[in-house]
Amino acid sequence: MPCREREVNPVSETFPRLSEPKPPTMIDVARRAGVGLGTVSRVVNGGAGVRAETADRVRVAIDELGFQRNEVARALRPGKKSSSLALVLGDLTNPFYASIAKASLEVAGQSGFAVVLGSVDEDPAGEKRAIQELIGRQVAGLMIVPDQGDHSFLAGAGVPVVFVDRPAHGIEADIVMVDNEGGGKLATDHLLGQGHQRIAILLAPSYYTTGRRLRGYRRAHRAAGLPVDESLVVALPEGTAEAAEKATRELLHRPDPPTAVFASTNFVAEGVLRALREVDRQPAVVGFDDFRLADMLPTPVTVVASDTAELGRAAARLLLARAAGADPRPPQRIILPCALIQRGSGERPPP
Repeated sequence: MPCREREVNPVSETFPRLSEPKPPTMIDVARRAGVGLGTVSRVVNGGAGVRAETADRVRVAIDELGFQRNEVARALRPGKKSSSLALVLGDLTNPFYASIAKASLEVAGQSGFAVVLGSVDEDPAGEKRAIQELIGRQVAGLMIVPDQGDHSFLAGAGVPVVFVDRPAHGIEADIVMVDNEGGGKLATDHLLGQGHQRIAILLAPSYYTTGRRLRGYRRAHRAAGLPVDESLVVALPEGTAEAAEKATRELLHRPDPPTAVFASTNFVAEGVLRALREVDRQPAVVGFDDFRLADMLPTPVTVVASDTAELGRAAARLLLARAAGADPRPPQRIILPCALIQRGSGERPPP
């Protein structure tokens, strides 16, 4: 879906490489003082509700560890509030994540907030260290595209959290995501409607998103009264174009190849298209998530698309409202719709 761009100059920075020596964090202070992370956060941010004896113990731990003394001093000034948000997401070379980042930067910049970016892809331990580092920076809130690890440690972080693209384990918090299951059904319904009954689905590894797209694929088959051929459900070892290209070649060289392919991500769609250069009879193809030049190929690519930028905008707006205390509602679950863009590749009939 088209989105209007505006000229903004948000401030951004990249947080330190995880391989570099780490300064003490609020987690370290909490352990040293023998208190919870939320208690440390309240002491650092000048909040109420902490006994004087406990607060003194936290300050001693801060002194002993040398925990961001200047940051702490500034945070303890009356009325001082952080003007930074944090965004933790996957590989920024993926246009999906880049679009989320750009849109959230735009919204934050319009409200006078800087954004600290962290990129930690498919690494739960690294993600946890990154989030703890960001909490130590006294950010006003966290936007996270979560990995599959346990996020219960965030329950006492003392800052609002909005999860993007998928829910997290171990904590109830705001979520902004795409209707993955509905999109998967939309793609499969379309291919079934073109007369295809042997539809392969190529699944990039993901603990949530592509699994939901597979559920939509199965739902569409059930609704059509057709069984799913499990040999056509292909779980890729990694979500790269190269893995998808190899898997597509293997599918197309079977005695009974599929007549249509549903690619579960934009990188998977790229691999499928590479493999199709080698075959004369072209199967129908529907991808999930639009990508650059998809409409410029010899046969333009049909895709299920969502407003990826709106994921970033909606998450940033919700987080800013939470940080300002302007949204007292319980955790929200915002699901953005998908739409099918027909361009030609998904409309090829079966042989």
